[in-house]
Amino acid sequence: MKPSHLSVFSRWSSRVTVPVVALTLAGLAATGCAPSTSDNSSKEDEKSGKLRVWLFQEVNNAPKKKVIDDAVADFEKKHDGTEVEVTYIPIDTRAQKIKAAFNDPKSAPDVIEFGNTDTAGYVKDGGLMDISKEFGSWGDSTNIDPTAKYSLTIGGKVYGAPLFVGVRALYYRTDVFKDLDLEPPTTQDELIATAKKIHSERSDLYGLAVGGAYTYGAMPFIWANGGDLANEKGKFGSNEYEAAIDSADAQKGIKAYASLFGDDNCPAAKCAQWGGNDTVEAFASGKAAMAIGGDFNRQAIEAGKVKGKFKVVPLPGVKRGDIAPAFAGGNNVGVLKSTSHRTLAVDLLESLAGKQTQRKLYDAMGFLPTFTDVRGDVAQKDSFVKPFVKTLNDSAKFVPASPGWAAIDAQLVLPTMFQEIVSGRKSVETATKDAAKKMDEAFQQ
Repeated sequence: MKPSHLSVFSRWSSRVTVPVVALTLAGLAATGCAPSTSDNSSKEDEKSGKLRVWLFQEVNNAPKKKVIDDAVADFEKKHDGTEVEVTYIPIDTRAQKIKAAFNDPKSAPDVIEFGNTDTAGYVKDGGLMDISKEFGSWGDSTNIDPTAKYSLTIGGKVYGAPLFVGVRALYYRTDVFKDLDLEPPTTQDELIATAKKIHSERSDLYGLAVGGAYTYGAMPFIWANGGDLANEKGKFGSNEYEAAIDSADAQKGIKAYASLFGDDNCPAAKCAQWGGNDTVEAFASGKAAMAIGGDFNRQAIEAGKVKGKFKVVPLPGVKRGDIAPAFAGGNNVGVLKSTSHRTLAVDLLESLAGKQTQRKLYDAMGFLPTFTDVRGDVAQKDSFVKPFVKTLNDSAKFVPASPGWAAIDAQLVLPTMFQEIVSGRKSVETATKDAAKKMDEAFQQ
């Protein structure tokens, strides 16, 4: 799905119809990891035969299928004696299917699509193959952006290839800004002040739609203020973490975000329960002057009342000229350890995730490419994506690449923390310390 970056989406309002791609960009965090498996690694490397692929089924799957069919046909033409069978699996049941595949090699596919935040958990469960050697010799890999590669790297080893990426920026109403003689904010303080000014002048509008359960909308405030969700222990790539959500810098960012909940912008009584889709709906329906939305929200917004009356700029950082770091969600593709066609499966993965396919997926579905050169090309052709591409290139970040992240996400640790704060049930200090304790427990499992 667009982000990857599903459990996050499950707590969003369903009142906005968005492409399934938007679901994946939420991070596609699994609601539970697959059970521990025995070593199902195959010792065979057959050079012909059938390869099975599982990809996510989109709401409108026909354009995606057309692109994949073309890539498969090209692959089969280059590899005599091979046949590729592609199955599109429902996203809401993918966790169970992938668990079963990890434990039953006979029913398992050779290549799968998965959310980028799922990588660490799938590696821990023994399902994904280390393809570091092949990735290093793949010509296209030199142009993959570092954040996308990081989402695939566990313990210094690479477990797949990125398929697409998505990120959030600031949508704003051009008509409202013109009427109130406003300019797009260039700092975080200006953003907050502008939101409150708009609401004071136009009480019928939320200045900036925000949500207590909108974790990925809040993260940029934490990162922009120098905070982080967690710190990696030991050397880079160790994938061992300790919570940092209760650090002074993180608390500063959380306080900045929390200041947007109130009668002067977005009342906590209503907005504390909102998730990402609620904020997008408020903007698309004309009830908010600004919203933090993804490139993947474009279709929903253009289908709303503000069509033709909005623009997008990068979400500003603390200092003028800075861009607030944003979560780089998206999906990856990987090879299962149980494949008996290692060489062919990796070749197929490179075809499915290569530059040509990613370019076609953007044209067909709007999926942002993970290759910096291809992404630059599409930004030149489509000005809408320029703020998102600039954010990805300048300041994109990723959640902790730890198996524990799935548990943190599934337990709603961060949304609960934000809701406790903005509703006034807990202070920032108490709520963040409680959240940090839960995160550390998950990291240590």
